[in-house]
Amino acid sequence: MYDETQRPDPGPHGPLSGFTVGVTAARRAEELGALLQRRGAVVLHAPALRIVPLADDGELLAATKELIDQVPDVVVATTAIGFRGWIEAADGWGLGEQLLGRLRGVELLARGPKVKGAIRAAGLTEKWSPSSESMAEVLDRLLEEGVEGRRIAVQLHGEPLPGFVEALREGGAEVVPVPVYRWMPPEDSGPLDRLLDAAVSRGLDALTFTSAPAAASLLSRAEERGLLSELLAALSHDVLPACVGPVTAVPLQARGIDTVQPDRFRLGPLVQLLCQELPGRARVLPIAGHRVEIRGHAVLVDGELKPVPPAGMSLLRALSRRPGWVVARADLLRALPGAGRDEHAVETAMARLRTALGAPKLIQTVVKRGYRLALDPAADAKYADS
Repeated sequence: MYDETQRPDPGPHGPLSGFTVGVTAARRAEELGALLQRRGAVVLHAPALRIVPLADDGELLAATKELIDQVPDVVVATTAIGFRGWIEAADGWGLGEQLLGRLRGVELLARGPKVKGAIRAAGLTEKWSPSSESMAEVLDRLLEEGVEGRRIAVQLHGEPLPGFVEALREGGAEVVPVPVYRWMPPEDSGPLDRLLDAAVSRGLDALTFTSAPAAASLLSRAEERGLLSELLAALSHDVLPACVGPVTAVPLQARGIDTVQPDRFRLGPLVQLLCQELPGRARVLPIAGHRVEIRGHAVLVDGELKPVPPAGMSLLRALSRRPGWVVARADLLRALPGAGRDEHAVETAMARLRTALGAPKLIQTVVKRGYRLALDPAADAKYADS
């Protein structure tokens, strides 16, 4: 199991250094976490669901027996792990050879190359597979062929297929869903609650989703805790929601949340997308002769990574909203989480911030008024009205 929070290895900073990324995946979480960590991110992992195999579930057994007794015209395999799981479950019930025999005589469609590999590993041959790995292209092919009166089995893997089954049924097909896995809420909601709290408090810079059920589960848990509106606000403005593909994004889009998605629906491209998006969202300012880039939990000063305590980051963000302008101590006190009413807390946090930045002149003290970022004179005009 991937640790709930992991720090990147020390060394030269990567494109995600200074950023915290949430991982909701239940499967392949270690792989995704390692890819993010390797590029410098701090990873906060909490599985938003658990995968329950249906080897002992009557629903999959019933669907398998039905397809053996009443052979379908078409079988659509959507995921490699799901297809393998189905064959393995059938073997466990003593139905493996019967199922393979039926599948040899049908039009077998594979959603993409990984599924194609799983089909061939089972000793079968697919009739067709789209180059795009898109279920929409599979649907287009079936509808062009004509589906009226045809019996079509669709292997599911916990992912909703919006419009796919409905479109086949509207075209006159009899659709038999084959649910190889079932998604359930996590047995321990503690890690997920901590991930939610981190998102709502803006302790995350991005939140990744690799399945639609995980996105739906996170939203459902937020609603149970009365945090849904706060979560949606965070995902709309401050925490970047990154989905591995368009199907995964559906539950978020249904709530009005725009997401980013890679061109290729894989973990590697998802991480590369974050490597572009997060640094692009960082605030960059010319201050006291230095180039200062404000990231999630760290600052780059002339390209050198400076980790900053949470209180210091709160102060720095408050100052950076109006760079060059004086921010009163009372306003900075309000920016400090749980600081109370003692303005001395601002002075303490400011001293630690200056030490962390390693360049004390970046922040100027304005006697009896507050503090300001020492914005370079040439930049004053640009930020005068900000």
